[in-house]
Amino acid sequence: MSIFDRLKKSATDAIKGAASGIGNKKETFTFNALPESLAEMQALPEASLDCPYKTAALTVCAICAYAADKNIGLEMLNWLRGPRPLGAGEISFLNDRFRDGKTYVPFSYFKGATPENDYTPEQPFTITIESNPYSDANQGYKKLFVRSSGADNAREIVLRMKGDGQWLLWDQAILVGIREPKSADPWA
Repeated sequence: MSIFDRLKKSATDAIKGAASGIGNKKETFTFNALPESLAEMQALPEASLDCPYKTAALTVCAICAYAADKNIGLEMLNWLRGPRPLGAGEISFLNDRFRDGKTYVPFSYFKGATPENDYTPEQPFTITIESNPYSDANQGYKKLFVRSSGADNAREIVLRMKGDGQWLLWDQAILVGIREPKSADPWA
């Protein structure tokens, strides 16, 4: 390899190294217990909603609550959505996702939850929210990602910044299919 080829390779490697970290960020949140009411959720430090990662973490908590009690979960999700409550179609979608006892799906995003243990998370409940270089593609919106142990690809949660600086839930795609838990797998 000539001196010029080595210089070119060195420069290319430096550029690739710098570019690979742009926009990639992870924030991890730990909850001693998942909120079981809107008041409990609003008492959490993440409830300031001053950071999109906080709102995304609370979104997963709210969907876990929805799996246990639709009314409480709906109240939490509507609070996270601010001036844009869930519509009838969105509520129908949520109800459909939990049909047939698939209440384990939102829990699959917490640390320790695997298909082998029927998506039972470790306690305290820990979740990691990630961004990528395209997370800020649309001004005023932030697309974040959360990983399920039952899926190969991260799922997205989209947040929108309100005029007062709060980050509110705009959309989520975390209730899509994942691998069956071991107890529901007839081939296990």
